[in-house]
Amino acid sequence: MTPSDIAPVSHASARDKFQAFLVEQGHRVTNQRLAIFDAAMAQTDHFTAEQLLDRARAIDDSVSRATVYRTLPLMTESQVLREIDIGTGEKYYRPAVEGANSQVAQVVCVDCDKIFEISAPFMEWYGSTVSLKLGLKPISQRLQVSAQCIAYRSNGRCPNRSPKSQTPDAKRQTNAKIN
Repeated sequence: MTPSDIAPVSHASARDKFQAFLVEQGHRVTNQRLAIFDAAMAQTDHFTAEQLLDRARAIDDSVSRATVYRTLPLMTESQVLREIDIGTGEKYYRPAVEGANSQVAQVVCVDCDKIFEISAPFMEWYGSTVSLKLGLKPISQRLQVSAQCIAYRSNGRCPNRSPKSQTPDAKRQTNAKIN
């Protein structure tokens, strides 16, 4: 079973959790933050801050880029979102999943930046075993594999890319627009 096979946290319970976190931390619960929350929770795959901005503005056109960038850390701190860094300088996010094993490995396609997640229950055991042998206690760990798309390398077509972005420079151009 992969993390995407597990149902996301219910929207209502995640919203309650996020609102309670905001109040506890002394932040206001605003319509813009709730639009950002709703846009994020509607996602079933990984997304960037810029993608979230577009989706949140479709809900509330007064959402600003700054509010998105200030709200994302609050959503990750409150554990309604997970943050994933694939080493490209841009962070990706995904709604937290209820009952999911927090130990997941990521396989990242270097050709299209698609992130695949697989359950990796061995990570907790391995991290604890190795750390204890060194007299340490693990506080976090991650397993991330960078991989090339075999189909793209052999025939120039990646099954994970949209037809518009099949050229080698299309990904770089898209990333350059974001930066």
